[in-house]
Amino acid sequence: MQNNIFQSFKNNISGISLPVKFTFPFYYEPHELSIIAAKELQAYLETQTDFEHNFGLNENQEGIVIGKMFGVLVCQNQVGELGYLWAFSGKLAGVNQLRYFVPTIFDMLQKDGFFRKEEEVLNAINRQIEILEHSDELQNKNIQLETTKNNANSDIQNQKQKIKSLKIERDEKRISFENLPLAEIEQLEFELSEESKKESILLKKMTKYWNFQLENAQNELNLLLNDINQLKEERKQKSGALQQKLFAEYSFLNQFGERKSIGEIFNNNPPAGAGECAAPKLLHYAFEHNFKPIAMSEFWWGQSPKSEIRKHKQFYPACKSKCEPILLSHMLKGLEMEANPFQENPAEGKDIEIVYEDEVLAIINKPAEFLSVPGKIISDSVYQRVKKLYPKATGPLIVHRLDMSTSGLMLIAKNEETYVKLQSQFIKRTIKKRYVALLDGVLEANEGFIDLPLRVDLDDRPRQLVCYEHGKQAQTKWEVIEIKDNKTRVYFYPITGRTHQLRVHSSHEMGLKTPIVGDDLYGKKENGLHLHAEQITFFHPISMEEISIQKNAPF
Repeated sequence: MQNNIFQSFKNNISGISLPVKFTFPFYYEPHELSIIAAKELQAYLETQTDFEHNFGLNENQEGIVIGKMFGVLVCQNQVGELGYLWAFSGKLAGVNQLRYFVPTIFDMLQKDGFFRKEEEVLNAINRQIEILEHSDELQNKNIQLETTKNNANSDIQNQKQKIKSLKIERDEKRISFENLPLAEIEQLEFELSEESKKESILLKKMTKYWNFQLENAQNELNLLLNDINQLKEERKQKSGALQQKLFAEYSFLNQFGERKSIGEIFNNNPPAGAGECAAPKLLHYAFEHNFKPIAMSEFWWGQSPKSEIRKHKQFYPACKSKCEPILLSHMLKGLEMEANPFQENPAEGKDIEIVYEDEVLAIINKPAEFLSVPGKIISDSVYQRVKKLYPKATGPLIVHRLDMSTSGLMLIAKNEETYVKLQSQFIKRTIKKRYVALLDGVLEANEGFIDLPLRVDLDDRPRQLVCYEHGKQAQTKWEVIEIKDNKTRVYFYPITGRTHQLRVHSSHEMGLKTPIVGDDLYGKKENGLHLHAEQITFFHPISMEEISIQKNAPF
Protein backbone atom coordinates (compact mmCIF):
# COMPACT_ATOMS: atom_id res chain seq x y z
CA MET A 1 0.00 0.00 0.00
CA GLN A 2 2.80 2.42 0.91
CA ASN A 3 4.50 1.85 -2.45
CA ASN A 4 1.30 3.00 -4.17
CA ILE A 5 1.01 6.09 -1.98
CA PHE A 6 4.57 7.46 -2.32
CA GLN A 7 4.87 8.13 -6.03
CA SER A 8 7.81 9.03 -8.20
CA PHE A 9 7.60 11.83 -10.74
CA LYS A 10 6.66 10.64 -14.23
CA ASN A 11 8.01 13.81 -15.81
CA ASN A 12 11.71 14.67 -15.95
CA ILE A 13 12.49 16.98 -13.00
CA SER A 14 16.28 16.73 -13.08
CA GLY A 15 16.78 20.40 -13.92
CA ILE A 16 14.48 21.75 -11.19
CA SER A 17 16.00 23.01 -7.92
CA LEU A 18 14.36 22.19 -4.61
CA PRO A 19 12.74 25.11 -2.78
CA VAL A 20 14.88 26.62 -0.03
CA LYS A 21 11.93 26.73 2.39
CA PHE A 22 8.66 24.82 2.79
CA THR A 23 5.47 26.34 1.42
CA PHE A 24 3.57 28.74 3.66
CA PRO A 25 0.20 27.01 3.19
CA PHE A 26 -2.13 29.99 3.61
CA TYR A 27 -0.70 32.23 0.88
CA TYR A 28 1.67 30.92 -1.75
CA GLU A 29 2.75 30.59 -5.35
CA PRO A 30 3.00 26.85 -6.08
CA HIS A 31 6.57 25.67 -6.57
CA GLU A 32 7.34 24.16 -9.97
CA LEU A 33 7.60 20.70 -8.42
CA SER A 34 4.18 21.13 -6.78
CA ILE A 35 2.68 22.16 -10.12
CA ILE A 36 4.09 19.08 -11.86
CA ALA A 37 2.87 16.78 -9.06
CA ALA A 38 -0.57 18.40 -9.25
CA LYS A 39 -0.73 17.98 -13.04
CA GLU A 40 0.18 14.30 -12.71
CA LEU A 41 -2.65 13.88 -10.19
CA GLN A 42 -5.01 15.74 -12.55
CA ALA A 43 -4.01 13.42 -15.40
CA TYR A 44 -4.92 10.46 -13.18
CA LEU A 45 -8.30 12.03 -12.28
CA GLU A 46 -9.12 12.55 -15.95
CA THR A 47 -8.53 8.88 -16.87
CA GLN A 48 -8.99 6.82 -13.67
CA THR A 49 -11.50 3.99 -13.29
CA ASP A 50 -10.81 3.25 -9.60
CA PHE A 51 -13.84 5.11 -8.26
CA GLU A 52 -17.05 6.86 -9.34
CA HIS A 53 -17.65 10.44 -8.22
CA ASN A 54 -19.66 13.16 -9.92
CA PHE A 55 -17.43 16.25 -10.02
CA GLY A 56 -19.88 18.04 -12.33
CA LEU A 57 -17.53 17.81 -15.32
CA ASN A 58 -19.71 15.37 -17.26
CA GLU A 59 -23.28 16.46 -17.96
CA ASN A 60 -24.45 12.87 -18.40
CA GLN A 61 -23.05 11.58 -15.11
CA GLU A 62 -25.58 10.68 -12.44
CA GLY A 63 -25.41 11.61 -8.76
CA ILE A 64 -25.08 14.79 -6.73
CA VAL A 65 -22.40 17.15 -8.08
CA ILE A 66 -19.63 17.58 -5.50
CA GLY A 67 -16.42 19.37 -6.46
CA LYS A 68 -13.42 18.50 -4.36
CA MET A 69 -10.19 20.01 -3.06
CA PHE A 70 -7.09 17.89 -3.72
CA GLY A 71 -3.59 18.32 -2.32
CA VAL A 72 -0.07 17.23 -3.28
CA LEU A 73 2.95 17.08 -1.00
CA VAL A 74 6.38 16.88 -2.64
CA CYS A 75 8.69 15.03 -0.25
CA GLN A 76 11.76 12.84 0.10
CA ASN A 77 11.41 9.29 1.42
CA GLN A 78 13.69 7.58 3.96
CA VAL A 79 16.45 7.02 1.35
CA GLY A 80 16.30 10.54 -0.09
CA GLU A 81 14.25 9.76 -3.21
CA LEU A 82 12.07 12.63 -4.39
CA GLY A 83 8.40 11.95 -4.97
CA TYR A 84 4.99 13.09 -3.87
CA LEU A 85 1.83 12.19 -1.97
CA TRP A 86 -1.81 12.76 -2.91
CA ALA A 87 -4.77 13.59 -0.69
CA PHE A 88 -8.38 14.72 -0.97
CA SER A 89 -10.43 16.73 1.51
CA GLY A 90 -13.30 15.00 3.29
CA LYS A 91 -14.78 11.97 1.57
CA LEU A 92 -14.40 10.97 -2.06
CA ALA A 93 -16.86 8.62 -3.77
CA GLY A 94 -18.52 8.15 -0.38
CA VAL A 95 -15.42 6.74 1.34
CA ASN A 96 -12.50 8.05 3.37
CA GLN A 97 -9.74 5.95 1.81
CA LEU A 98 -8.82 5.15 -1.80
CA ARG A 99 -5.86 3.61 -3.56
CA TYR A 100 -2.94 6.03 -4.25
CA PHE A 101 -4.20 8.58 -1.72
CA VAL A 102 -2.94 9.03 1.84
CA PRO A 103 -5.41 7.63 4.38
CA THR A 104 -7.53 9.75 6.64
CA ILE A 105 -6.23 10.39 10.17
CA PHE A 106 -9.13 8.31 11.48
CA ASP A 107 -11.60 6.42 9.33
CA MET A 108 -15.05 6.88 10.87
CA LEU A 109 -16.54 4.75 8.11
CA GLN A 110 -14.54 1.65 9.07
CA LYS A 111 -17.07 -1.17 9.23
CA ASP A 112 -15.95 -2.74 12.53
CA GLY A 113 -14.63 0.46 14.11
CA PHE A 114 -15.85 1.87 17.40
CA PHE A 115 -17.48 4.88 15.70
CA ARG A 116 -19.82 2.75 13.61
CA LYS A 117 -20.71 0.63 16.65
CA GLU A 118 -21.35 3.65 18.88
CA GLU A 119 -23.21 5.38 16.07
CA GLU A 120 -25.57 2.41 15.81
CA VAL A 121 -26.22 2.59 19.58
CA LEU A 122 -27.08 6.29 19.22
CA ASN A 123 -29.28 5.56 16.22
CA ALA A 124 -31.13 2.90 18.24
CA ILE A 125 -31.75 5.45 21.03
CA ASN A 126 -32.96 7.96 18.42
CA ARG A 127 -35.41 5.39 17.08
CA GLN A 128 -36.74 4.72 20.60
CA ILE A 129 -37.19 8.45 21.22
CA GLU A 130 -38.98 8.87 17.90
CA ILE A 131 -41.35 5.94 18.65
CA LEU A 132 -42.22 7.33 22.08
CA GLU A 133 -42.65 10.91 20.82
CA HIS A 134 -45.06 9.78 18.11
CA SER A 135 -46.92 7.14 20.17
CA ASP A 136 -50.72 7.19 20.45
CA GLU A 137 -50.43 7.03 24.23
CA LEU A 138 -48.38 10.24 24.37
CA GLN A 139 -50.75 11.99 21.99
CA ASN A 140 -53.75 10.90 24.09
CA LYS A 141 -52.15 12.09 27.33
CA ASN A 142 -51.41 15.47 25.73
CA ILE A 143 -55.00 15.75 24.54
CA GLN A 144 -56.27 14.70 27.98
CA LEU A 145 -54.20 17.40 29.66
CA GLU A 146 -55.34 20.08 27.23
CA THR A 147 -58.99 19.01 27.62
CA THR A 148 -58.68 19.13 31.42
CA LYS A 149 -57.12 22.60 31.21
CA ASN A 150 -59.96 23.85 28.99
CA ASN A 151 -62.69 22.35 31.20
CA ALA A 152 -61.07 23.71 34.35
CA ASN A 153 -60.74 27.16 32.88
CA SER A 154 -64.34 27.11 31.64
CA ASP A 155 -65.84 25.99 34.98
CA ILE A 156 -63.78 28.39 37.07
CA GLN A 157 -64.49 31.35 34.78
CA ASN A 158 -68.22 30.56 34.79
CA GLN A 159 -68.26 30.46 38.61
CA LYS A 160 -66.36 33.75 38.81
CA GLN A 161 -68.86 35.32 36.42
CA LYS A 162 -71.74 33.93 38.54
CA ILE A 163 -70.21 35.48 41.69
CA LYS A 164 -69.90 38.80 39.91
CA SER A 165 -73.54 38.69 38.68
CA LEU A 166 -74.87 37.76 42.13
CA LYS A 167 -72.97 40.64 43.67
CA ILE A 168 -74.70 43.05 41.27
CA GLU A 169 -78.08 41.52 42.22
CA ARG A 170 -77.30 41.89 45.96
CA ASP A 171 -76.34 45.52 45.50
CA GLU A 172 -79.65 46.16 43.73
CA LYS A 173 -81.60 44.45 46.53
CA ARG A 174 -79.88 46.60 49.17
CA ILE A 175 -81.36 49.71 47.57
CA SER A 176 -84.84 48.39 48.28
CA PHE A 177 -83.97 47.83 52.01
CA GLU A 178 -83.99 51.54 52.87
CA ASN A 179 -87.62 51.76 54.10
CA LEU A 180 -87.67 48.42 55.91
CA PRO A 181 -87.42 47.99 59.68
CA LEU A 182 -83.91 47.62 61.05
CA ALA A 183 -84.39 44.07 62.24
CA GLU A 184 -85.63 43.00 58.84
CA ILE A 185 -82.69 44.74 57.15
CA GLU A 186 -80.23 42.89 59.41
CA GLN A 187 -81.89 39.57 58.58
CA LEU A 188 -81.77 40.24 54.84
CA GLU A 189 -78.12 41.37 55.01
CA PHE A 190 -77.25 38.13 56.83
CA GLU A 191 -78.91 36.08 54.11
CA LEU A 192 -77.10 37.97 51.37
CA SER A 193 -73.77 37.50 53.15
CA GLU A 194 -74.35 33.77 53.49
CA GLU A 195 -75.19 33.55 49.83
CA SER A 196 -71.89 35.31 48.98
CA LYS A 197 -69.91 32.97 51.28
CA LYS A 198 -71.57 29.92 49.75
CA GLU A 199 -70.56 30.91 46.21
CA SER A 200 -66.99 31.76 47.28
CA ILE A 201 -66.63 28.40 49.02
CA LEU A 202 -67.93 26.70 45.88
CA LEU A 203 -65.25 28.50 43.82
CA LYS A 204 -62.50 27.34 46.20
CA LYS A 205 -63.75 23.73 46.08
CA MET A 206 -64.05 23.89 42.30
CA THR A 207 -60.49 25.28 41.98
CA LYS A 208 -59.15 22.59 44.31
CA TYR A 209 -60.94 19.88 42.32
CA TRP A 210 -59.58 21.03 38.99
CA ASN A 211 -56.06 21.51 40.34
CA PHE A 212 -56.21 17.89 41.45
CA GLN A 213 -57.42 16.78 38.02
CA LEU A 214 -54.72 18.84 36.28
CA GLU A 215 -52.02 17.44 38.55
CA ASN A 216 -53.12 13.90 37.78
CA ALA A 217 -53.21 14.57 34.03
CA GLN A 218 -49.77 16.23 34.14
CA ASN A 219 -48.30 13.37 36.21
CA GLU A 220 -49.59 10.81 33.75
CA LEU A 221 -48.01 12.76 30.90
CA ASN A 222 -44.76 13.23 32.86
CA LEU A 223 -44.38 9.46 33.26
CA LEU A 224 -44.11 9.15 29.50
CA LEU A 225 -41.99 12.31 29.13
CA ASN A 226 -39.59 11.09 31.80
CA ASP A 227 -38.88 7.98 29.73
CA ILE A 228 -38.15 10.19 26.72
CA ASN A 229 -35.97 12.60 28.75
CA GLN A 230 -34.00 9.72 30.23
CA LEU A 231 -33.29 8.44 26.73
CA LYS A 232 -32.27 11.94 25.62
CA GLU A 233 -29.92 12.27 28.59
CA GLU A 234 -28.45 8.84 27.81
CA ARG A 235 -27.98 9.95 24.19
CA LYS A 236 -26.31 13.17 25.32
CA GLN A 237 -23.87 11.31 27.58
CA LYS A 238 -23.01 8.70 24.94
CA SER A 239 -22.69 11.33 22.21
CA GLY A 240 -20.35 13.42 24.40
CA ALA A 241 -18.21 10.39 25.22
CA LEU A 242 -18.04 9.42 21.54
CA GLN A 243 -17.05 12.96 20.60
CA GLN A 244 -14.22 12.99 23.14
CA LYS A 245 -13.05 9.59 21.87
CA LEU A 246 -13.09 10.95 18.32
CA PHE A 247 -11.11 14.03 19.37
CA ALA A 248 -8.46 11.72 20.83
CA GLU A 249 -8.34 9.58 17.66
CA TYR A 250 -7.70 12.63 15.48
CA SER A 251 -4.12 12.92 16.64
CA PHE A 252 -1.59 14.68 14.42
CA LEU A 253 2.17 14.13 14.17
CA ASN A 254 4.90 16.69 13.53
CA GLN A 255 8.49 16.12 12.42
CA PHE A 256 9.61 15.54 16.02
CA GLY A 257 7.21 12.63 16.45
CA GLU A 258 5.03 14.68 18.82
CA ARG A 259 1.30 13.98 18.75
CA LYS A 260 -1.44 16.44 19.46
CA SER A 261 -5.14 15.65 19.34
CA ILE A 262 -7.73 17.81 17.67
CA GLY A 263 -9.35 18.25 21.08
CA GLU A 264 -6.12 19.74 22.49
CA ILE A 265 -5.60 22.00 19.47
CA PHE A 266 -9.14 23.43 19.48
CA ASN A 267 -9.79 23.27 23.23
CA ASN A 268 -12.39 20.50 22.70
CA ASN A 269 -14.41 22.65 20.31
CA PRO A 270 -13.12 21.97 16.79
CA PRO A 271 -15.10 23.17 13.75
CA ALA A 272 -16.93 20.50 11.75
CA GLY A 273 -14.61 18.66 9.38
CA ALA A 274 -11.39 19.78 11.10
CA GLY A 275 -8.60 17.30 10.36
CA GLU A 276 -10.28 16.05 7.18
CA CYS A 277 -8.64 18.55 4.83
CA ALA A 278 -5.88 17.51 2.43
CA ALA A 279 -3.02 19.45 4.09
CA PRO A 280 -3.05 17.80 7.57
CA LYS A 281 -3.60 14.36 5.98
CA LEU A 282 -0.52 14.81 3.77
CA LEU A 283 1.76 16.08 6.50
CA HIS A 284 0.63 13.45 9.02
CA TYR A 285 1.39 10.62 6.58
CA ALA A 286 4.78 12.14 5.74
CA PHE A 287 5.82 12.44 9.39
CA GLU A 288 4.44 8.97 10.17
CA HIS A 289 6.73 7.45 7.51
CA ASN A 290 9.75 9.70 8.12
CA PHE A 291 9.36 11.58 4.83
CA LYS A 292 10.81 15.07 4.52
CA PRO A 293 8.24 17.67 3.30
CA ILE A 294 9.58 19.80 0.44
CA ALA A 295 6.61 21.72 -1.00
CA MET A 296 2.83 21.56 -0.95
CA SER A 297 -0.13 22.85 -2.94
CA GLU A 298 -3.89 22.33 -3.17
CA PHE A 299 -6.23 22.71 -6.13
CA TRP A 300 -9.95 22.50 -6.88
CA TRP A 301 -11.32 19.79 -9.13
CA GLY A 302 -14.81 19.98 -10.55
CA GLN A 303 -17.75 22.30 -10.64
CA SER A 304 -17.77 25.25 -8.25
CA PRO A 305 -20.20 25.23 -5.31
CA LYS A 306 -23.06 27.72 -5.71
CA SER A 307 -22.05 29.78 -2.68
CA GLU A 308 -18.28 30.15 -3.04
CA ILE A 309 -15.88 30.70 -5.93
CA ARG A 310 -13.79 27.69 -6.91
CA LYS A 311 -12.31 27.31 -10.39
CA HIS A 312 -11.53 23.91 -11.91
CA LYS A 313 -7.77 23.06 -11.65
CA GLN A 314 -6.97 26.36 -9.88
CA PHE A 315 -4.65 26.40 -6.85
CA TYR A 316 -5.95 27.62 -3.47
CA PRO A 317 -4.48 28.08 0.01
CA ALA A 318 -5.43 25.87 2.94
CA CYS A 319 -8.55 26.98 4.81
CA LYS A 320 -7.92 29.08 7.89
CA SER A 321 -10.53 28.09 10.47
CA LYS A 322 -9.95 24.33 10.20
CA CYS A 323 -6.31 24.05 9.14
CA GLU A 324 -4.45 27.08 10.51
CA PRO A 325 -4.54 25.99 14.20
CA ILE A 326 -3.55 22.41 13.27
CA LEU A 327 -0.70 23.35 10.94
CA LEU A 328 0.83 26.50 12.41
CA SER A 329 0.54 25.60 16.10
CA HIS A 330 1.72 22.01 15.77
CA MET A 331 2.31 20.15 12.50
CA LEU A 332 4.69 22.66 10.88
CA LYS A 333 6.62 23.22 14.10
CA GLY A 334 10.37 23.33 13.43
CA LEU A 335 10.03 23.39 9.61
CA GLU A 336 11.88 26.20 7.85
CA MET A 337 8.98 27.84 6.09
CA GLU A 338 8.40 30.71 3.69
CA ALA A 339 7.62 34.02 5.39
CA ASN A 340 4.06 34.67 6.46
CA PRO A 341 3.01 37.56 4.18
CA PHE A 342 0.22 38.49 6.61
CA GLN A 343 2.90 39.58 9.08
CA GLU A 344 4.66 41.80 6.55
CA ASN A 345 3.67 45.43 6.07
CA PRO A 346 2.24 45.70 2.52
CA ALA A 347 2.42 49.51 2.71
CA GLU A 348 6.19 49.57 3.21
CA GLY A 349 7.76 52.07 0.80
CA LYS A 350 4.39 53.30 -0.49
CA ASP A 351 2.91 56.79 -0.12
CA ILE A 352 -0.63 58.11 -0.24
CA GLU A 353 -1.26 60.94 -2.69
CA ILE A 354 -3.47 63.93 -1.81
CA VAL A 355 -5.65 64.57 -4.86
CA TYR A 356 -7.92 67.25 -3.37
CA GLU A 357 -7.89 69.19 -0.12
CA ASP A 358 -9.68 72.06 1.62
CA GLU A 359 -10.24 73.17 5.22
CA VAL A 360 -12.72 70.39 6.11
CA LEU A 361 -11.90 67.38 3.92
CA ALA A 362 -9.34 65.71 1.70
CA ILE A 363 -9.39 63.09 -1.05
CA ILE A 364 -6.44 60.74 -1.23
CA ASN A 365 -5.34 58.13 -3.74
CA LYS A 366 -4.67 54.88 -1.89
CA PRO A 367 -2.10 52.53 -3.43
CA ALA A 368 -2.96 48.85 -3.87
CA GLU A 369 -1.97 46.49 -1.02
CA PHE A 370 -2.48 49.25 1.54
CA LEU A 371 -4.79 48.96 4.54
CA SER A 372 -7.52 51.57 4.97
CA VAL A 373 -7.54 51.15 8.77
CA PRO A 374 -5.12 49.37 11.15
CA GLY A 375 -5.33 45.55 11.11
CA LYS A 376 -4.76 43.00 13.88
CA ILE A 377 -1.06 42.65 13.05
CA ILE A 378 -0.21 45.63 10.79
CA SER A 379 -1.03 49.11 12.07
CA ASP A 380 0.34 51.06 9.08
CA SER A 381 -2.70 52.25 7.14
CA VAL A 382 -4.41 55.22 5.52
CA TYR A 383 -5.78 56.15 8.94
CA GLN A 384 -2.31 56.22 10.54
CA ARG A 385 -0.79 58.16 7.66
CA VAL A 386 -3.62 60.72 7.57
CA LYS A 387 -3.48 61.12 11.35
CA LYS A 388 0.16 62.20 11.00
CA LEU A 389 -0.67 64.49 8.08
CA TYR A 390 -3.48 66.23 9.99
CA PRO A 391 -2.57 66.08 13.70
CA LYS A 392 -5.22 68.70 14.59
CA ALA A 393 -8.01 66.81 12.82
CA THR A 394 -10.84 65.46 15.00
CA GLY A 395 -13.23 62.57 14.54
CA PRO A 396 -12.82 59.20 12.82
CA LEU A 397 -11.09 60.68 9.69
CA ILE A 398 -11.91 57.63 7.50
CA VAL A 399 -15.35 58.18 5.91
CA HIS A 400 -15.35 54.92 3.89
CA ARG A 401 -12.91 52.11 3.15
CA LEU A 402 -11.35 50.34 0.21
CA ASP A 403 -10.25 46.70 0.31
CA MET A 404 -6.54 46.42 0.99
CA SER A 405 -5.81 45.15 -2.53
CA THR A 406 -7.93 47.86 -4.22
CA SER A 407 -6.34 51.17 -5.18
CA GLY A 408 -8.08 54.50 -5.64
CA LEU A 409 -9.89 57.47 -4.16
CA MET A 410 -10.91 57.76 -0.50
CA LEU A 411 -12.71 60.61 1.28
CA ILE A 412 -11.09 61.96 4.47
CA ALA A 413 -13.00 64.14 6.96
CA LYS A 414 -10.95 66.58 9.06
CA ASN A 415 -13.61 67.05 11.74
CA GLU A 416 -16.57 65.26 13.30
CA GLU A 417 -19.22 67.46 11.65
CA THR A 418 -17.83 66.83 8.16
CA TYR A 419 -17.59 63.11 8.87
CA VAL A 420 -21.27 62.92 9.90
CA LYS A 421 -22.44 64.87 6.81
CA LEU A 422 -20.40 62.75 4.40
CA GLN A 423 -21.47 59.53 6.14
CA SER A 424 -25.07 60.62 5.72
CA GLN A 425 -24.52 60.87 1.97
CA PHE A 426 -23.13 57.34 1.91
CA ILE A 427 -26.11 56.05 3.92
CA LYS A 428 -28.56 57.79 1.56
CA ARG A 429 -26.50 56.50 -1.41
CA THR A 430 -26.21 59.96 -2.94
CA ILE A 431 -22.43 59.57 -3.30
CA LYS A 432 -21.55 58.14 -6.71
CA LYS A 433 -18.48 55.95 -7.19
CA ARG A 434 -16.98 54.53 -10.33
CA TYR A 435 -14.41 51.76 -10.37
CA VAL A 436 -12.35 50.57 -13.29
CA ALA A 437 -11.19 46.96 -13.52
CA LEU A 438 -9.38 44.68 -15.93
CA LEU A 439 -11.07 41.27 -16.21
CA ASP A 440 -9.22 38.10 -17.13
CA GLY A 441 -11.34 37.17 -20.15
CA VAL A 442 -13.91 38.45 -22.64
CA LEU A 443 -17.48 39.29 -21.58
CA GLU A 444 -20.41 38.34 -23.79
CA ALA A 445 -22.55 41.40 -22.99
CA ASN A 446 -21.65 45.12 -22.99
CA GLU A 447 -23.45 46.14 -19.80
CA GLY A 448 -25.56 44.71 -17.02
CA PHE A 449 -26.67 44.54 -13.41
CA ILE A 450 -25.55 42.02 -10.76
CA ASP A 451 -27.56 41.27 -7.63
CA LEU A 452 -25.85 38.62 -5.49
CA PRO A 453 -26.14 38.86 -1.65
CA LEU A 454 -22.90 38.31 0.25
CA ARG A 455 -21.71 37.16 3.66
CA VAL A 456 -18.31 36.35 5.10
CA ASP A 457 -17.04 32.76 4.86
CA LEU A 458 -16.79 31.93 8.56
CA ASP A 459 -14.41 29.05 7.80
CA ASP A 460 -12.07 31.09 5.63
CA ARG A 461 -12.05 34.82 6.41
CA PRO A 462 -11.89 37.28 4.69
CA ARG A 463 -13.36 35.37 1.71
CA GLN A 464 -16.99 36.14 0.93
CA LEU A 465 -19.80 33.76 -0.03
CA VAL A 466 -22.94 34.26 -2.07
CA CYS A 467 -25.77 33.50 0.36
CA TYR A 468 -29.46 34.17 -0.27
CA GLU A 469 -30.44 33.10 3.25
CA HIS A 470 -28.06 35.13 5.45
CA GLY A 471 -26.24 37.40 3.00
CA LYS A 472 -26.57 41.19 2.80
CA GLN A 473 -27.84 42.81 -0.36
CA ALA A 474 -25.02 43.52 -2.84
CA GLN A 475 -25.76 45.23 -6.18
CA THR A 476 -23.47 46.36 -8.98
CA LYS A 477 -23.99 48.04 -12.38
CA TRP A 478 -21.29 47.52 -15.00
CA GLU A 479 -20.35 48.41 -18.56
CA VAL A 480 -17.58 47.38 -20.94
CA ILE A 481 -15.01 50.02 -21.91
CA GLU A 482 -12.58 48.03 -24.05
CA ILE A 483 -11.64 44.46 -25.03
CA LYS A 484 -7.96 43.90 -25.76
CA ASP A 485 -5.57 40.92 -25.63
CA ASN A 486 -8.38 38.62 -24.44
CA LYS A 487 -9.03 40.89 -21.45
CA THR A 488 -11.95 43.21 -20.76
CA ARG A 489 -11.72 46.66 -19.21
CA VAL A 490 -14.95 47.57 -17.41
CA TYR A 491 -16.53 50.29 -15.32
CA PHE A 492 -18.21 49.20 -12.09
CA TYR A 493 -20.88 51.32 -10.39
CA PRO A 494 -21.49 49.75 -6.97
CA ILE A 495 -24.91 50.53 -5.51
CA THR A 496 -23.98 48.88 -2.21
CA GLY A 497 -20.55 48.66 -0.61
CA ARG A 498 -20.00 45.11 0.67
CA THR A 499 -16.58 43.63 1.36
CA HIS A 500 -15.08 42.18 -1.86
CA GLN A 501 -18.34 42.96 -3.65
CA LEU A 502 -16.82 43.76 -7.07
CA ARG A 503 -14.34 40.89 -6.85
CA VAL A 504 -17.03 38.29 -6.10
CA HIS A 505 -19.52 39.73 -8.60
CA SER A 506 -16.82 39.53 -11.29
CA SER A 507 -15.67 35.99 -10.62
CA HIS A 508 -18.83 34.16 -9.49
CA GLU A 509 -20.65 31.84 -11.90
CA MET A 510 -23.87 33.81 -11.38
CA GLY A 511 -22.02 37.09 -11.94
CA LEU A 512 -19.64 37.86 -14.79
CA LYS A 513 -17.84 34.49 -14.53
CA THR A 514 -14.61 36.40 -15.20
CA PRO A 515 -12.26 37.25 -12.31
CA ILE A 516 -10.41 40.52 -12.04
CA VAL A 517 -6.79 40.23 -13.16
CA GLY A 518 -4.52 39.62 -10.17
CA ASP A 519 -7.31 38.61 -7.77
CA ASP A 520 -5.47 36.28 -5.38
CA LEU A 521 -8.70 35.24 -3.61
CA TYR A 522 -11.22 34.70 -6.39
CA GLY A 523 -8.98 34.45 -9.45
CA LYS A 524 -5.23 34.12 -10.05
CA LYS A 525 -2.43 35.98 -8.33
CA GLU A 526 -0.75 38.23 -10.90
CA ASN A 527 1.09 41.51 -10.30
CA GLY A 528 -1.55 42.91 -7.97
CA LEU A 529 -5.31 43.35 -8.19
CA HIS A 530 -6.39 45.35 -11.24
CA LEU A 531 -9.25 47.19 -9.52
CA HIS A 532 -9.18 50.96 -8.99
CA ALA A 533 -11.67 53.40 -7.43
CA GLU A 534 -11.34 55.92 -10.23
CA GLN A 535 -14.00 58.52 -9.63
CA ILE A 536 -16.06 59.85 -6.70
CA THR A 537 -18.88 62.41 -6.85
CA PHE A 538 -20.42 64.02 -3.75
CA PHE A 539 -21.92 67.21 -2.33
CA HIS A 540 -19.50 69.35 -0.36
CA PRO A 541 -20.70 69.40 3.30
CA ILE A 542 -20.22 73.20 3.59
CA SER A 543 -20.94 74.71 0.17
CA MET A 544 -23.30 71.87 -0.93
CA GLU A 545 -21.66 72.19 -4.34
CA GLU A 546 -21.38 68.91 -6.28
CA ILE A 547 -17.74 67.85 -6.55
CA SER A 548 -16.43 65.13 -8.85
CA ILE A 549 -12.83 63.94 -8.56
CA GLN A 550 -11.11 61.45 -10.86
CA LYS A 551 -7.77 59.65 -10.67
CA ASN A 552 -6.91 57.31 -13.52
CA ALA A 553 -5.93 53.72 -12.80
CA PRO A 554 -2.25 52.72 -12.78
CA PHE A 555 -3.00 49.84 -15.16
